[in-house]
Amino acid sequence: MKKYIAEGIGTAVLVILGCGTAMLVGCDAASGSGYLLTALAFGLTIVAMAYSIGNISGCHINPAVSLAVWMSGGMKTNDFIGYVISQVAGAIVGSGLLAVIFALAGITDQTGGYGSNGLAGVNDNLFAGLLVEIILTFIFVTAILGVTAKKAGHGSFGGLVIGLSLTVVHILGIGLTGTSVNPARSIGPAIFAAITGNFTPLIQLWVFLVGPLAGAALAAFVYRQLEKK
Repeated sequence: MKKYIAEGIGTAVLVILGCGTAMLVGCDAASGSGYLLTALAFGLTIVAMAYSIGNISGCHINPAVSLAVWMSGGMKTNDFIGYVISQVAGAIVGSGLLAVIFALAGITDQTGGYGSNGLAGVNDNLFAGLLVEIILTFIFVTAILGVTAKKAGHGSFGGLVIGLSLTVVHILGIGLTGTSVNPARSIGPAIFAAITGNFTPLIQLWVFLVGPLAGAALAAFVYRQLEKK
């Protein structure tokens, strides 16, 4: 149970700091500063969580990562299910806390949807958005599988490498899909965006569920083939 609680807390923190930063600074393509600040917020949060809850749960805080670990034989099916439930619950709680904070403070959400993902950057092309999410998740999860492999020998630097990997996929992906690579992170903001009357993130949510999970599954399969002697 402690592992599940850790995953819930970690995912909530990821949404609060990552999506919360996007809500504050926006993601303005003209200047690019919003992109970089949001990308760093997500990446640095992963670093912080890796070194705080990593020894408890492994710090997946992402159903796509848990899927890849499960496919690689790194966790049991019941733990995989428990992790995913905890991650989604944590993301919803995180989005809820952001809603309360912004409402009490009277702050305008610069994203208009609690930092939710969308397809505006790819002109609402579903295939393009799906492809972006598959590719970015493949890159991110492959990096995780590589750095956490027993023979990798990265030691205490693993969390930093994973955080930087998430940062770099966000730098490209924010302008295209808002960068999900994490179904839980997409679910929480989409729900609260719908509550406030913005249903587009919820309608497009399937892209940010299928894309990351497909990318993670592909990463697990390819890495397993590459790792074979």
